[in-house]
Amino acid sequence: MKYIDEFQDPALARRLLDDIAATVTRPWALMEVCGGQTHTIIRHGIDQLLPEGVELIHGPGCPVCVTPLEVIDKALEIASRPDVIFCSFGDMLRVPGTGRDLFQVRGAGGDVRVVYSPLDALRIARQNPDREVVFFGIGFETTAPPNAMTVYQAKKLGIRNFSLLVSHVRVPPAIEAIMQSPSCRVQAFLAAGHVCSVMGTDEYPELADRFGVPIVVTGFEPLDILEGVRRTVRQLERGEHTVENAYPRAVRAEGNPDARTMLADVFEVTDRAWRGIGTIPASGWRLSERYREYDAEHRFSVTGIDTREPAACRSGEVLQGHLKPHECEVFGTACTPRTPLGATMVSSEGACAAYYLYRRLDLTPRTAPRQEAPVV
Repeated sequence: MKYIDEFQDPALARRLLDDIAATVTRPWALMEVCGGQTHTIIRHGIDQLLPEGVELIHGPGCPVCVTPLEVIDKALEIASRPDVIFCSFGDMLRVPGTGRDLFQVRGAGGDVRVVYSPLDALRIARQNPDREVVFFGIGFETTAPPNAMTVYQAKKLGIRNFSLLVSHVRVPPAIEAIMQSPSCRVQAFLAAGHVCSVMGTDEYPELADRFGVPIVVTGFEPLDILEGVRRTVRQLERGEHTVENAYPRAVRAEGNPDARTMLADVFEVTDRAWRGIGTIPASGWRLSERYREYDAEHRFSVTGIDTREPAACRSGEVLQGHLKPHECEVFGTACTPRTPLGATMVSSEGACAAYYLYRRLDLTPRTAPRQEAPVV
């Protein structure tokens, strides 16, 4: 299958690995910013095949994982109301809030439905004019355009019983926050190709120049990852720090102009909290004033929420790249996909889930002191 088989060719992978090994003369630490890339790396053992000294650090690229606990708890409260139909993608239903998740809300009688598109939720709203229908809109720049289009359609069609619970985040401010952290070890980034397919690469050159880090836009198949690593290491060895597009079959410099126009109309940039990390300035979106009536946080007055993360959970350190999942004391024991303490264990793009799924179960943690301070 085109773009599948040819990007999983073992012979080409070996050639790329040999090229990387021939280029490296010193240790380097690279961060992939996408949870999909993390799963490819762990599934295919790419991190174990790379030359000694080339370390891949898993970044905060899982949209489910960085959705703040306060928003999860607001979703649980709204979904519990008898007049609400709460719609979400399936990967949010097992994400733990404070003491429960959306599956448990549904088990207790809440009308929680899994949908495959935000437009499904809009259709449900048209079919149930006497109920409030809320769609849980989370994620990076990739899921924001369809959510924006859905709100645009709701306003255009005059559908008043639909609203969006928004928790969208943006990648470039997260890269900036990571580089400003006193404990940062990252020397280069593999940028998420699907994000850049929407937003283009305009925001990255300034970051590469300011922090002196190469940024290589990378895809998701094994050869995509290896090519991204090869280009990144080559820049590091030469003392360069430019933005390269190693995913030209999907990414253009300007991104998707129509999607960007829709985002600019429906959303506005705002500060956003990231679960396990803290608040990053200008790192998210909220509905603009024109569409504020469709904001579920404004429509439902949810107050007095007492959010509490499990004391044993170290997913915030995993998201910041301070800790590998199997180095956490409760990984694979108290924290499993069936009994997750944090979103990184339950999400389909979470680093902890990848390590568990692909049997990286070395349960003897190294000495890894807790990183109490957030990245910002």
